[in-house]
Amino acid sequence: MPTRTSAAPRCGLRCDHPSGRCGSWRSPSADRNYANAHAFAGITKVFLGCAEETEAHVTEAMRLSPRDPMLAIWHLFVGGANLHLNRIDRALHELQRSVDINPNDALTRFYLASALALAGRTAEAAAAVGIGIARMPSFTIGRFRAQARSDNPRYLAQRELIIDGMRCAGVPE
Repeated sequence: MPTRTSAAPRCGLRCDHPSGRCGSWRSPSADRNYANAHAFAGITKVFLGCAEETEAHVTEAMRLSPRDPMLAIWHLFVGGANLHLNRIDRALHELQRSVDINPNDALTRFYLASALALAGRTAEAAAAVGIGIARMPSFTIGRFRAQARSDNPRYLAQRELIIDGMRCAGVPE
């Protein structure tokens, strides 16, 4: 599993501050208008336990490239970050936007199912799980847990909320 410092190179980010605090991460790209660098800076914040910083980065990516082919994934990044922060209504909005753009992405369906279950919308959550399983039959909570992108304690603790939602929605163990 990557550590806090080893998670950064995966997404092309580096820390220029000796403390390594979240606010000091930035893209190594010389082009400030490279939308993908902003989006991946945002998701890296989640892995570092700083999900509250994700939306600003991804919103900048969306501003720079509003019709980007990665737009559905960027909405997943923001929805997932909001889910990490227990902002269920905001997560639902972003995850639904992601599904509207790309209805075939299974992972988005599982995140949406988690958010729906946490919102008490169990029938819709179960339907989202059904669609997700149809697209990715091997998905389980155990696999999701094993594929954590960081060993940051805050990230892992926040991720448990998502796992609880998936469990309530009926995702197989």
